Amino acid sequence: MTTKQQWAVMGVAVAVLGLALWFATVRLGNELFPLKIGSRAPEYTAVTLPPRASSTGATVAAGITKGPEDYAGEVVLLNIWATWCGPCRVEMPSIQRLQDSLASKGLRIVAVSVDDPGMEQAINNFADEYKLSFEILHDASARIRQQYQTTGVPETFIVDRTGVIRRRIIGAENWATEANIAFLERLLAEPKP
Repeated sequence: MTTKQQWAVMGVAVAVLGLALWFATVRLGNELFPLKIGSRAPEYTAVTLPPRASSTGATVAAGITKGPEDYAGEVVLLNIWATWCGPCRVEMPSIQRLQDSLASKGLRIVAVSVDDPGMEQAINNFADEYKLSFEILHDASARIRQQYQTTGVPETFIVDRTGVIRRRIIGAENWATEANIAFLERLLAEPKP
């Protein structure tokens, strides 16, 4: 084999190895790079819903795309949920109590529904039923579940002012406990970047 042929074989081998690494990263990305406490919160997009009849406060036009950049510098409780989810129904009242007690201190609660496309009215009906006053967005593609590597719904992420995940809760949680409130108050007391 000539030197030129050896270099050609080496080039093909490097190209095949590079392609295999790219494929593994795309197909096994979650397993290779798991999301964990201390990780930067992933990007996502979700849209605002049509205004609700019982909405209190400023209304936002429907269909406005939002993502983490809209909450930069804020402490965010990001809840991924769905109207058909029983544990979500159990959890929502405690999230509302947290909204009532910590919104004035700067906590942003963002609940992203992963209900199917066309479910906007059902999501609004759910919010009305539970008298929810925090921000509710809709990701009809449910892509946020892949981006945040969720195992199901509900799943909640506490993101600090620098965009780092500080807590991850899988399943329903009582957010109005003294321990949860104290944790969030500590984050809210941290200086803005």
